[in-house]
Amino acid sequence: MTARILDGKAIAQEMRAEIKTATARLQAEHVTPGLAVLLVGDNPASRSYVTAKEKACAEAGMHSEEVRLPAAATREQILAVVQRFNLDPRVHGILVQLPLPDHAMEPAVIDMIDPAKDVDGFHPLSVGRMMLGLPTFLPCTPHGILHILKRSGIRTSGAHVVVVGRSNIVGRPLANMLSQKSEFGNATVTMCHTGTRDLAKYTLQADILIAAAGRARTITAEMVRDGAVVIDVGVNRVPDPAAKNGFRLVGDVDFDAVRAKAAAITPVPGGVGPMTITMLLYNTLESARRAAARRAGAQGDWLARS
Repeated sequence: MTARILDGKAIAQEMRAEIKTATARLQAEHVTPGLAVLLVGDNPASRSYVTAKEKACAEAGMHSEEVRLPAAATREQILAVVQRFNLDPRVHGILVQLPLPDHAMEPAVIDMIDPAKDVDGFHPLSVGRMMLGLPTFLPCTPHGILHILKRSGIRTSGAHVVVVGRSNIVGRPLANMLSQKSEFGNATVTMCHTGTRDLAKYTLQADILIAAAGRARTITAEMVRDGAVVIDVGVNRVPDPAAKNGFRLVGDVDFDAVRAKAAAITPVPGGVGPMTITMLLYNTLESARRAAARRAGAQGDWLARS
């Protein structure tokens, strides 16, 4: 068996084309979706990611702006920028690039974001509404994984999904979303982590195995049953003398070996990664729609979930 490749890049391109069309329709109503990004410090990975987001906004026809602060910026300076974004009617989505140089500031900064503009889905109100299955912005990477599965024709309803990883960004929200009674969920979910004894005991039971442990090649072929669907969320740098920059990217799954057993698998790069920014655009567009509806006095839920 050779697994079907689940091409996240192609799915992301398809969705971005849809988002671009929807943005143009909204612009015809004199509303341009806007995303504001705050970058604190000069972390190369964060800087590269922010640049990619700005490019994606431009391609979708969205307004974007960026504020950069030095790593030594005070809590008051950071919160002042977030508050300015909160009050700016041109801004429909706010993204504070994490991690911050001072991790201790992160809860207060996230809490300052207007939940109606929380397109990352990290605000406590957003998390609480997600946990209760209420309309809200869903965090981008887990939401993107659900779209990969849906658009690839892979049913989650009735499936046993094993999630390896318990981060607040991927593992925990994904396990919650998959377990809910919805078109994206209705699965039986097992969440494993670094403290799980005999990890293979659980991964071998998975109809859908999602690796989000953050460690290269955590999932080996012996840990995957024949015919499983494997989603690899990991992005890890490993030394590679043959590469121009001295390293290459690999996932949390031993791709070549697992591909010989799985029915379908996402590659790294080109799998889950492209979906994260796509879902950020998706949420920003939805926020702009909601803002336009509020301005027009339309009634309905605070956020339509899709």
